[in-house]
Amino acid sequence: MRKLDITDIEDIALGAALLGAGGGGDPYIGKLIAIGAVREKGPAVLIDPEELEDDAQVLAIAMMGAPTVLAEKAIGGNEYRTLMNMMTQFLGRSVDAIYPIEAGGVNSMLPIAASAHLGIPIVDADGMGRAFPELQMVTFTIGGIDSCPMALTDEKGNCVLYRTISNKWTEELARSVTMSCGGAVSVALYPMSGKQMKEYGVLNILTRSQKLGEAIRTVKNQDSGLSPEEHFLRFSEGYKLFRGKITDVRRETRGAFNFGRVLLDGTGEYKGRSAYVDFQNENLLACVDGEILATVPDLICIVDAETFSPVTTDALKYGKRVFVIGLQCFGLWRTPAGLELTGPRYFGCETDYIPVEERCKGGQADV
Repeated sequence: MRKLDITDIEDIALGAALLGAGGGGDPYIGKLIAIGAVREKGPAVLIDPEELEDDAQVLAIAMMGAPTVLAEKAIGGNEYRTLMNMMTQFLGRSVDAIYPIEAGGVNSMLPIAASAHLGIPIVDADGMGRAFPELQMVTFTIGGIDSCPMALTDEKGNCVLYRTISNKWTEELARSVTMSCGGAVSVALYPMSGKQMKEYGVLNILTRSQKLGEAIRTVKNQDSGLSPEEHFLRFSEGYKLFRGKITDVRRETRGAFNFGRVLLDGTGEYKGRSAYVDFQNENLLACVDGEILATVPDLICIVDAETFSPVTTDALKYGKRVFVIGLQCFGLWRTPAGLELTGPRYFGCETDYIPVEERCKGGQADV
């Protein structure tokens, strides 16, 4: 158990934005929400999953909708108490801890803000180990855990409590209400026991995010003897896919999702080559010179070519120099059940899943 200070929060936001694979929202907005709550209400407390009793009651607090909407449609602050009251009344018991549903610049931060507002700890675990666009896309679905009861509220105070026949139906129904509420809402969902969390959660994800964030922040001040690029690939365990300049970004918002494609022309050793990355909130597929080098559920991450700071899909802009890398996903996503939920064909990509390390033919930096 430890208290999170401002530097911890900033590093978690930065590292989680990398693991968000282009989605999960703007880390700057996310950290402002968390830091503001901690300064107003007091520190948030992070606990190791092993500190949970098997019969503890835990649930996720998150935002649902298109991350770009959150930049103009802020969280009011009363949503956390509203969600908690709805869930405890339905469950008939108190909640012992909360957790982030995914890694991302916003959804890793909201539980920190909620912890400060509610005075209950955050579990160092989530249900993805990255970010995905739909709420049934969690390891808990693979474990047969129900997303409901699920509570939803917007900044105006409109509230909905769901009880559905499947996690996919929860996604469908909640997405419709999210659109009616302006494209972004706050939710509480996937209540479960401490035992279930320890069995199916992606453990120690906030600690990993914090270490990644600290490494990105200090990438040019390290003394490993490696170049910043080599050092970044080593600590991120990343596979180098492309380096280039953004020449076009095509995007649209449909059904509370951000869809699009970013086009790149190569620079440096990639000069004369071209690439594109397709996304639906998160990056789905990376293709270089007509060859697919990575797909979901592996992570495709776009970072600034100079600072190595993650670039989310809503921050992609013409002329920006970027570096594209692939990261291996959490092991459960590579199982048949995981690929049914999050494989490339689910998203309409006409290719079977092949692990990034195989597509890149062992192309991880040899450093």
